[in-house]
Amino acid sequence: MIILGINETSHDASVSLIENGNILFAGHAERYSKIKNDWYVNKDLINDAFQYGKPDKIAYYEKPYLKKSRLMFGGASDWRPKFDIDHIPRISFKHHYSHAAAGYFTSKFDDAVIVVIDAVGEWNTTTVWSGEGNRIVQKYSLNYPISFGLFYSAFTKLIGLKPNEEEYILMGMAAYGDSNKYFKEVNDYFPEFDRQKYSFHKGIDDWKNIILEQDRFDIAAAVQKVYENRLFEFMIYAKKITNKNNLVFMGGCALNCSANTKLWNLFKNIWIMPNPGDAGSSLGAAAALYGKHLDWNDPYLGHDLGSKYPVIEIIDGLKKNKIVAVATGRAEYGPRALGNRSILADPREESIKDKVNQIKKRELFRPFAPVVMEEHASKWFDMSFTSPYMQYAVKCLRPKTIPAIVHADGTSRVQTVNRYQHPGLWRVLNKFYLETGVPVLLNTSLNIKGQPLVNDAHDIIEWEKTYNFPICK
Repeated sequence: MIILGINETSHDASVSLIENGNILFAGHAERYSKIKNDWYVNKDLINDAFQYGKPDKIAYYEKPYLKKSRLMFGGASDWRPKFDIDHIPRISFKHHYSHAAAGYFTSKFDDAVIVVIDAVGEWNTTTVWSGEGNRIVQKYSLNYPISFGLFYSAFTKLIGLKPNEEEYILMGMAAYGDSNKYFKEVNDYFPEFDRQKYSFHKGIDDWKNIILEQDRFDIAAAVQKVYENRLFEFMIYAKKITNKNNLVFMGGCALNCSANTKLWNLFKNIWIMPNPGDAGSSLGAAAALYGKHLDWNDPYLGHDLGSKYPVIEIIDGLKKNKIVAVATGRAEYGPRALGNRSILADPREESIKDKVNQIKKRELFRPFAPVVMEEHASKWFDMSFTSPYMQYAVKCLRPKTIPAIVHADGTSRVQTVNRYQHPGLWRVLNKFYLETGVPVLLNTSLNIKGQPLVNDAHDIIEWEKTYNFPICK
């Protein structure tokens, strides 16, 4: 049986296609429509998916009318999905169950606590589940308006960023701020994980201080600290009520890599699917209908450019220009480029950070992630675990050698690579290591700020024509 999973009417629509536990395709709507964080599925995305098979059933990632009841409660109206496929049976699952299924059924665990934390689904904002065998059972829930995600998004808006899109910038800004300056004030908004000052859906409406430029960084630092405190307290509670040492963490809040690292102090093993936000729930809905673990191998599940990894071209480009763009093979499923739609750069010069930020038209304070050979990771970064999907920020042990990938607080959001996980990228790293003694490159997404990742051949042509920057392909 072929199942099409659909997520839409939420930020970053997507579809996934599975057959008997095999993941055939998973892609983001924005990369076809070219509308950043597109809420709606489109025909080009569907047609790309259908190259791998026509579905027998459709799994939808949430309960539409249950969601509508919450939206109407909050004053919204006239809400409905826009895309429909006639004559194919459709089954809907609850929003948080789709998140839970996406995480647990792509994990290697047959016994785990599953924690889902986001802004809001239909009504749930935070849930705990027990995963045993192929069964997922809910153990706890928090409902709207209490919400980790809405708290974080409201402060994202307060400091002049775009909520539901630029929370990751707030996380990066936190390293430049004094977390103590506004800690008490921010903490009063979220003093316990199940208690908040008021609903944050419309933002922070009673901040009394004038916000100057440095205040933005100090507020960001306080918000990150409060969030991490509440998250850690909640994870202790989740572990207590389930008595499990394996954690599956899902929902948009699972993209906060600075906070995620601290969870290794609580759990023996952690799995965060590389697309833990709403876009990953198209795969979650399909997995929920299938009802068993999927054959998860890697996140390279999207549009296929059909070419081999251009190892020699990348190495030559790094030698000549120190910065190269690469678009090859299947696109990553998830918000982070992991080698197939990436800009790669030599991390040994501090100026490289500014140069890449200028190429991407980003703020110069923004950090970049390193990609490192897995076998060398613990010698360059303070980590005892692998991080193939850039989900943890850890201390860099050799910041003077690779300054371009070290953030202001001395940490790096690491991507580890082994020869089986991504043979082509590993070969690039290995060749770079043999020539320089450094098994690390800077890796960031191949896009301009505010635009989706480069996806297909047309995007490559437009990128090279517009920015006069050749792409290895």
